[in-house]
Amino acid sequence: MKKSDELEKNAAIRIAELMACCARTSPKTRGIDNIEAVLIDSPTERDKLICKMKEISKTESRPSFERDANSIGSSPAILIIGVKANPAGLNCGFCGFPTCEELRKNKGICSFNSVDLGIAATSAIETASRLHADNRIMYSIGRAALDLRLFTSEVKQALGIPLSITGKNPFFDRK
Repeated sequence: MKKSDELEKNAAIRIAELMACCARTSPKTRGIDNIEAVLIDSPTERDKLICKMKEISKTESRPSFERDANSIGSSPAILIIGVKANPAGLNCGFCGFPTCEELRKNKGICSFNSVDLGIAATSAIETASRLHADNRIMYSIGRAALDLRLFTSEVKQALGIPLSITGKNPFFDRK
């Protein structure tokens, strides 16, 4: 027999897996897939992420990182979506450089990579919302994941999405 706590934890993990599927299949610039996903589903890994977020909060004087870290402490699943820095080859100048080659030389990030990350994250949270799992996109989680090197070295931007299945969404009404 399974009780509420176990059922809800397992559901959060399954939902996060479905969210990763949605991130993978979301529309991407020129059909180029630069998306990676990581699932934090153990208390040990979650605690490492929280510690890194609190460290960033202190060393960079960013109180929102500690606020976010405190709100994810009981999240049974945290999906983190990253995007590789890979210019789209459009020479559009949106990144601030006249060509993609200049962007590469300066180790910049293609604007379309950022757009693709946003679309992937939005596709993922749409699934969580349809399944009534509380969630919130947090750049602070993504930044900590990058610092912890949870992705391949090509990933330069990431967003985290913690999930909660409780009576009240812990990611809102934060102080």
